[in-house]
Amino acid sequence: MKAAGLTKRVTLHTLRHSFATHLLENGTDIRIIQVLLGHNNLSSTARYTQVATDTIRATQSPLDRLSLEVTPPG
Repeated sequence: MKAAGLTKRVTLHTLRHSFATHLLENGTDIRIIQVLLGHNNLSSTARYTQVATDTIRATQSPLDRLSLEVTPPG
């Protein structure tokens, strides 16, 4: 905690959350994270992964890649 300059309380549980979140944000498949955390159910892993707003915002929708031309009714 001190070496990282953190002022808030840090527990092993906090470290698990951070570990899972950083892996997910760096593109690790959530099923791999599930195995690393030792979870039987993916829903348990999902509770550990807090995805940053910037990561969500940067995710491109497959619909954005479509080239659609809109023709007004005439």
